[in-house]
Amino acid sequence: MAVGRPVRLAQVLGNLLNNAAKYTPMGGEITLTAEQHGDRLHLSVRDNGIGIAAETLPHVFDLFMQADPSLDRSQGGLGLGLSLAQTLAHMHDGQITAESGGAGNGSVFTLDLPLGAPGPGASADAAAMAGQSPSRRVLIVEDNADAAEGMALLLGERGHVVNVALDGVSGLDAARRLQPDVIILDIGLPLLDGYQLARELRASPATSRAVLVALSGYGQAADKLKSRSAGIDFHLVKPIDLASLEAVIDTLPEQAE
Repeated sequence: MAVGRPVRLAQVLGNLLNNAAKYTPMGGEITLTAEQHGDRLHLSVRDNGIGIAAETLPHVFDLFMQADPSLDRSQGGLGLGLSLAQTLAHMHDGQITAESGGAGNGSVFTLDLPLGAPGPGASADAAAMAGQSPSRRVLIVEDNADAAEGMALLLGERGHVVNVALDGVSGLDAARRLQPDVIILDIGLPLLDGYQLARELRASPATSRAVLVALSGYGQAADKLKSRSAGIDFHLVKPIDLASLEAVIDTLPEQAE
């Protein structure tokens, strides 16, 4: 059997099944198969849903992967399920691969796990997830609940203390109350957008020294200048990878701890 944390492995498989269900129309077909290949276990989730375009396939595991970025994403279409699943697979010395014949031709996601004792890669990933980097107090302000919760789990696995707010107004209230070290804010927030929120955070003594990280689907020079003008320290363009986000968090000045 595959060795690992049962709850996390179940979460990986659940994310793959949820992803297949999300993109398979009513009446479609989803199959789960398990095969042993030497000392490896392959769990494959296959669907006959909308498929994945060739140009999108290499990026399906990126953080906040989205096909049609827009400022206001209240209707969804954005999340961290596959990125989270891949990260957890790596923790168990495994990986997930994605295949698709293109738009309209369904997709196959295969989870490859070791059988028996985990290898040295799993130990290294587990050590990294245990929090070798300093633990930070992080607030995520993101209106897509699935995306926010997924990112919170990813950062929590890295040892950070994470809270979530789902709109700009509640984000401002949470920031003043919690006084986090790092605030990750979406630009397209309802009620108070990311730029407005950043200005309010900089104007408040309780949050003026927090490191502000903007997540945006736009990365032109004008977009980054607008972030800088609002008092945002880092402007990250989606899709991003967890390592990039973690590297930004690690830049927190010592005096702000």
